[in-house]
Amino acid sequence: MKVIAINGSPRKSWNTATILKNALDGAKAGGAETELINLYDYNYKGCISCFACKLKEGKSFGSCALEDDLKPILTKIEEADAVFLGSPIYYGSTTGMFRSFLERLMFQYMQYDKGYTSLRRKKVPAGLIYTMNVDEERLKLLYESHLKVAENALNRILGQCETLYVTDTYQFEDYSKYETSGMDQAAKAKRRQEVFPEDCKKAFEMGLKFTGGHQS
Repeated sequence: MKVIAINGSPRKSWNTATILKNALDGAKAGGAETELINLYDYNYKGCISCFACKLKEGKSFGSCALEDDLKPILTKIEEADAVFLGSPIYYGSTTGMFRSFLERLMFQYMQYDKGYTSLRRKKVPAGLIYTMNVDEERLKLLYESHLKVAENALNRILGQCETLYVTDTYQFEDYSKYETSGMDQAAKAKRRQEVFPEDCKKAFEMGLKFTGGHQS
């Protein structure tokens, strides 16, 4: 069994990457082979509306025709048995790299038939991981309905999709070096020590569940 995690953050060892690594650790505990891919290591663009993936009897029907760094990543996801897709939230949405990735991943499979059905035949569990500076209240008030759009689309295209929201995250090792007067540094540090480990545990358990494993 192969499980792929996609990190849509420019940071390779901070909140999003850490949560994804815990999800992969859970998958490993369930017996899976795992791989973490950092999108910011690759050169690619979003969908260019060429519609080659929709051309009947075309050589790229059902798959993205663009030949760039993202092409082999999309192939790996096509062959994976479970996927985790993670991004920090900037100004209420995912990073630009992650958004471009999602466009390419999802549009290739979507048909313009009456039910907007998916050409992807292999259904796999998918985990969406979102990390953000805002707290749970502002997430629900401002962001959650927008972020549900990707979750609903992935449900149709890939299979069962679950979302983990990691809120009020710790952004700096030393807040005193930055202009952060609007934040409570002590409260941030406390949450990092007490809540973030629980979020990591939730990710681990999701990875374990996706592989059919059980916590010993």
